[in-house]
Amino acid sequence: MGFISDKEITEEDVKHIANLAKIDLDEVEIKKFKKQFNDILDYFNKIDEAETEGVEPTYHGLNLKNVTREDEVKDELSQKEALENANESEDGFFKSPRVKE
Repeated sequence: MGFISDKEITEEDVKHIANLAKIDLDEVEIKKFKKQFNDILDYFNKIDEAETEGVEPTYHGLNLKNVTREDEVKDELSQKEALENANESEDGFFKSPRVKE
C-alpha cells in the first residue's frame, strides 16, 4: 500500500471501529467490513499515484463562489422569547438530556 496506509485493516481493527460506533457485528459482517475498508484504502492509494505535477489544488470541481448576505444588526431576542419554544428550560437556560459516556 502507498501513502494512506502501509498496514492492512485487520478484523481486530474492524471490531475496534464497531465498538467506537457502538454497533454489534457478527463474524460474517466483520469479514465483509474488513474487505471493504481495505478496498477503500486501495482506492485512496491508487488515487495517490495520479500525476499531479503542475495541477493547482482545488476544493471543488466547479468555479463557484459562496454567496452570502450582508450581516444586518437586528433587535435581539429576550431570554424569555428565546426559551418560548424550548421543550424544557431551567433557571433561564435550555435544558437538554444528559450526554451518556
